[in-house]
Amino acid sequence: MKLVFYSLVLNHHQACVADEFYKLLGENYAFVETARCMDNKGATEDYSTRPYLVRSWETKKVYEKAMSFALNAEVCVFSGYESLPFEKARMKKGLLSFDMGERMLKRGWVNLFSPKILKMVIAYHLGGWSKKAIYKLCSGGFVASDQYKLKTFKGKCYKWGYFTSINENYNENEKYLKNVTSERVVRLMWCARFLKLKHPELVIEMARKLKENRFSFVLDIYGGEVKQQSHEAIFSRKKLEDMVSVYNLQDVVKFYGSVSNNIALKAMAQHDVFLFTSNKLEGWGAVANESMSNGCVLVASDAIGSTPYLIKEGVTGFSFTSCDIDSMTEKVKWLIEHPHKMMEIQRNAYQQMKDIWNPKHAAVNLLTLIKDIQNQQISSIQEGPCSKA
Repeated sequence: MKLVFYSLVLNHHQACVADEFYKLLGENYAFVETARCMDNKGATEDYSTRPYLVRSWETKKVYEKAMSFALNAEVCVFSGYESLPFEKARMKKGLLSFDMGERMLKRGWVNLFSPKILKMVIAYHLGGWSKKAIYKLCSGGFVASDQYKLKTFKGKCYKWGYFTSINENYNENEKYLKNVTSERVVRLMWCARFLKLKHPELVIEMARKLKENRFSFVLDIYGGEVKQQSHEAIFSRKKLEDMVSVYNLQDVVKFYGSVSNNIALKAMAQHDVFLFTSNKLEGWGAVANESMSNGCVLVASDAIGSTPYLIKEGVTGFSFTSCDIDSMTEKVKWLIEHPHKMMEIQRNAYQQMKDIWNPKHAAVNLLTLIKDIQNQQISSIQEGPCSKA
């Protein structure tokens, strides 16, 4: 079976599952990059040497090769507006396909004023895709509901996401066999670019409340400012540092600046709780996978795309009401007060990522789903990637 993925760029959020597909299918797998993209968000690895990578943007000849895949491969997976020309050409032939992506209505119905999103929705309806063999891989817990609002992919939505590497060397004994009491200093971590949608100010406000209540903790903030982008409002580091100074938090809050993805992963392995404070504009958020895969308790906003899929409340992590400082603080307080339960949740989180939400399992599940569809059977997958959304 020839399986081809079409996506904007091959980066550290896509490469792990792509590598697994290549292990399973060899030369019958290809990943087509649909545009040249320079932003690798902290990754240091060069993915251009992957044997399955096809960069359609490089030359006309490579573009034609990518189009040939779309017209002839047994199964194709399309992600993003830049994949639309390939997707439309394939759907004219009605061949088995998947459309993969995050939620379309992050800002509500105003998103339909986006020419790219509107063209994708129009292509579905005018192309009669509802009657064709195309299904939705939902990279986030709100994707299916958005699709149903748009009258697309009804009954054809399956769970998907981003699949990052698992820390196979993770050893909870190294991390936790210290003084496991309520007096232990709990290490909290926040890591992201300083954008308003990421809400870094929330963790400073939370730290203020924790210190006022005499909890033992440290808060380490990783990340930094980015260049001004038209669609993303930035949050200045100086403003955050001023908050720390005004609240007298210098003894418990430390800034580490922008670091590579590898350094961030190592830091996660040394922390107890990872705070994920983005609002609904965060389609998935791969740091959720990465922190859980390194033994952190994930405390995440309930508006983030990955939260409904990855967090079983009080079992594999905690969610809090988006942008509600009190809601987040109460979850963190409970964890500090219950160190043994915190350790249990950390184990559960890591085990879930190792057993279910990992690149290998995702690749195997998609191949299983494809076989089920080809055999006109209901999906045999009950949990995790490729289960019903």
